Amino acid sequence: MKKILFSILISSYLLVADALPTSIKSSIKSVSNTSVTLASNIPKGMSGIVVHNYGNGLSAITHMLVSEGGASAKVGAYRATLHKNIPSIKTPVTVGDKVIFGNFYNNVLLIAPNQTAYKQITKKFQRTWVHPDAFSLYFMQEGESSISMNNLEKFARKNQVGLVLVVTADELLVIDPISKSVIGRTALKTNPNTAMTPFYARFEQMDVSVFGMSDKSLTPYFKSVAGLK
Repeated sequence: MKKILFSILISSYLLVADALPTSIKSSIKSVSNTSVTLASNIPKGMSGIVVHNYGNGLSAITHMLVSEGGASAKVGAYRATLHKNIPSIKTPVTVGDKVIFGNFYNNVLLIAPNQTAYKQITKKFQRTWVHPDAFSLYFMQEGESSISMNNLEKFARKNQVGLVLVVTADELLVIDPISKSVIGRTALKTNPNTAMTPFYARFEQMDVSVFGMSDKSLTPYFKSVAGLK
């Protein structure tokens, strides 16, 4: 009965939330130190990349940026993992450079307390879903004790994850892990006493107690994700 109730609550949410954030293209109108003005308004907290055109069909990513809301954004170094024999790009941010916010927003990691929630949400949204096992394995290898913006960011950079969805006790958080920002949230009521199906760990040797998987209630899980709000 509890499982059915939880499924109904998740389904009710999905009738309201019809879309996740998608990538947005714009261009740079002006540059001032580490800030830029964009040709269009971008939701606050979205991260993106700056692409410079060198002519003759050549272009490259030169910087990353994070929207401050409206047409303003902060610019920083592009920190993707590059081959050691490939030189870093020294090109400055230039007026006219193209920008793409949410360039990896199609790749999504969903952290949910049970299999029912996971299946309902992944079925609703057509994205490339990064299995939670990958994050669980990374989590243990790094010796982490709780889910945080820092370990989500590190995992996202390593695995080209653009969005992280987290089911909490009362809402669904939409996180841009690169900017470490909650860029969306929707009310979502769950039952904290609902029994869980441990879908994170397909590997028996995994210690996933931090996610609440060794407990029959959702309390440990909700405590783990509480700091993200």
